[in-house]
Amino acid sequence: MQDYITSALATLLVVADPFFLSAIFLGLTHDLSKKDRSEVAMRGSIIAFVILVAAGLGGARLLQLLGISLSAFRIAGGLLLLSAAAEMVFDRRSARLQDTAKTAIDVDHVKNIAAFPLAIPLMAGPGAITAMILLAGKADGSVTMLCALFAVTAVVMFACYIAFRMAEQISKTMGITGRAVISRLLGIILAALAVQFVIDGIRAVVAA
Repeated sequence: MQDYITSALATLLVVADPFFLSAIFLGLTHDLSKKDRSEVAMRGSIIAFVILVAAGLGGARLLQLLGISLSAFRIAGGLLLLSAAAEMVFDRRSARLQDTAKTAIDVDHVKNIAAFPLAIPLMAGPGAITAMILLAGKADGSVTMLCALFAVTAVVMFACYIAFRMAEQISKTMGITGRAVISRLLGIILAALAVQFVIDGIRAVVAA
């Protein structure tokens, strides 16, 4: 259980990347009041949490309906997370997420920032949803482990909320260089976790 919780916490923290998202959040909400910015942070975190829990609860069943084995999804999901890790290490993720956020602002004029693009696809994006389905699959139907996973998800979303509330301070403290270094370190960790998912999937296929 301890290893499972540790793995879930590390994976979701790295995929969510609260420190990096705090910079995006600051750009998205620069023209909002402090009160509105706080409300956007709260709503975005709650919406992202609900989406991730739904992915954890129903993702595996959806795969069954589509005729996709969990082992195959582990391998594909691991490769997807590996791609996300490569973006972080080579600094391509920053430009992509900023472009996504900019497009969303142009379209919605800041009306629904909490839902889009903050919750989707920045917080609960493909990488986070993939990680949730993979981690839920590792629980093997154990209610205790699933509850632990959702508790970890809540902790990660709360960490994102705190990072959003402290976005200005974090941006001033870390600076551009600090964010770049942390992003690359997190990318390497995510790459290792992604490779582990692929290994687990291959082992399951071979064992079957």
